[in-house]
Amino acid sequence: MQANLSANGRASALTMIVAMAIIGVIDNYISRIAEYLSIWQFLAIRAVFAIPLVGLLSYYGVGRLRPNRLWAVFVRSLFIALAMLFYFSSLSLLSMTQGLAGLFTSPIFVLLITAIVLRHRIGLIRILAVGIGFSGIVLVLELDFANLTWLSILPIFGGLFYAAGSVATRQLCEGESTLSMLLAMLCIQFIMGTVALCYLSLNPVQALRGVEGYLNRGWVWPIDDAFAYIILQAIGSVIGIGLIIRAYQIGEASYVAVYEYSIFIFAPFYAWIVFSEALSAAQLIGICLITSAGVLIALRSS
Repeated sequence: MQANLSANGRASALTMIVAMAIIGVIDNYISRIAEYLSIWQFLAIRAVFAIPLVGLLSYYGVGRLRPNRLWAVFVRSLFIALAMLFYFSSLSLLSMTQGLAGLFTSPIFVLLITAIVLRHRIGLIRILAVGIGFSGIVLVLELDFANLTWLSILPIFGGLFYAAGSVATRQLCEGESTLSMLLAMLCIQFIMGTVALCYLSLNPVQALRGVEGYLNRGWVWPIDDAFAYIILQAIGSVIGIGLIIRAYQIGEASYVAVYEYSIFIFAPFYAWIVFSEALSAAQLIGICLITSAGVLIALRSS
């Protein structure tokens, strides 16, 4: 029995590491997509390619698509869709490391939501972890509190909504299939992108060229320059999320969650090798602090 548990632990850890390697690579190309398309067109087109893949996974028995409680899955998926909106937006405007740092503040926000909204006691160790994580955020995002702008804290909103989605998953979506939640999130992203594109077509603005037009650019066609990156994102994200699902199915949650932080190895390393995006010493220290805080919270929460 003990050997079986140990084997499951190794398998879940390896599965999560592979998932983080895939996601860490494909998300580096968001900045390339941003040179040609808007985030709204990216979300809409990616959903068009990703939704059939989710259906295919369901067909082969990975999970069901129909939710037990539609309203609960909708609330949870809306939070995650908003988190991804802020995360993907930040990747076009900030470095890969800074975007990830914002998203991975989510364990800190989960702890705060648990304490403030759900009125659960969190203990001194996890309070200390919040302080450690916040220090890491300041270092990675290079926050200048004297000249703070919305851009400086954009990735942190991703972490906030991701945390809200995580709490909603635990509190509202017990027994729901992960594929049903993934499908709902993709549908919401498709609606977000389509509505925004319709608005921009009715109220056109002078979009800036390149990455600067990522947030307010309307429909662009043809999309030859970005098409390969979108396909990479659609396939890679579904495979990556599928592996994350599998990791949590075969391993203990708090143990598996620790290995999510391996993305801080793969994503910045890939960005450095391929795009010459280097880390400063302060950012490297910040990553270590954020990772330490997340691991500490995961282990204490178990």
